[in-house]
Amino acid sequence: MNPSLLPQTTQSPIDSAFNPLPDVSVVVPIYNEVESLPHLIEAIASALSPTALNYELICVDDGSKDGSAELLKQLALTHPHLRAVILRRNYGQTAAMAAGFKHARGRTLVTLDGDLQNDPADIPMLIAKLDEGYDLVTGWRKNRQDAALTRLLPSKIANWLIRQITGVHVQDYGCSLKAYRAELIADMNLYGELHRFLPALAFIEGARITELPVRHHARRHGSSKYGLGRTFRVVLDLFTIYFMKKFLTRPMHVFGLLGIISTMSGIGLGVYLTILKLGFGEDIGNRPLLILAVVLLLTGIQLFCFGLLGELLMRTYHESQGRPIYRVREVVESNVTKYKEGE
Repeated sequence: MNPSLLPQTTQSPIDSAFNPLPDVSVVVPIYNEVESLPHLIEAIASALSPTALNYELICVDDGSKDGSAELLKQLALTHPHLRAVILRRNYGQTAAMAAGFKHARGRTLVTLDGDLQNDPADIPMLIAKLDEGYDLVTGWRKNRQDAALTRLLPSKIANWLIRQITGVHVQDYGCSLKAYRAELIADMNLYGELHRFLPALAFIEGARITELPVRHHARRHGSSKYGLGRTFRVVLDLFTIYFMKKFLTRPMHVFGLLGIISTMSGIGLGVYLTILKLGFGEDIGNRPLLILAVVLLLTGIQLFCFGLLGELLMRTYHESQGRPIYRVREVVESNVTKYKEGE
């Protein structure tokens, strides 16, 4: 791996000698995968042990009820690369991934599902592609082994919709097998169902993204945790992503524009009704247009207030967290020392 592209982490000489930071952290959310766990750990070890990469495997149990947490604890005591993170209850896949990222120490992060439908043998390929200068490499389940009606069709529709709204042309947003630079993940906060929108969130941060076809297997153990009910939550989060992409640092641009349109429409209707009343003597007191004009004026004022509040919230958000409004990819300068004239 290219050291110049990796984040620098402070570590004491003693820690460096006995507990070196891993090159790769593999993060796997686990929910009721007790039958798959031993095979998953063995498959990841078989994929990464032959490489020169020092790795850690972080399995996050998301409130499993089938004994996965107990098995993880036992396996963590015998597998030197495994770290088990046990959540207090079921929070959802996004929260489980966020917990895994929080505990990861590697310079490169890799995520995949715990059901063995993703093939751990593809991990070195994604890491190698990441080392070509990308910030995120996402897998593409080109030959997906899932039910056509309940899984493939909704997935194709969802992927098309996400591509159109976000403008990030990734074929398979739902593929959990991805490789990231650690500094990219540090810039993103996850909540809701945002884990599936990580390419779009990374694009907002200015990341270089690419996609690779990966293998996909039919589920061998347990049952799928995905259903059509999740589609509605995904659609709602999609609107959040669109707003973040377009107006995260300038909410007044959207609320102010809508406020202007509403206010001008209300004023226009008011002028029209005034002309009818004063110029033609018509009764306007019982006309629906009068009510509409008042509603539009009030709505315009409210939208302006929302925009101002949004601007204040964004200012507080960025200043309180020290979050920059830009990201520097690199700084290039000459090594030659320059002197002012006369020195």
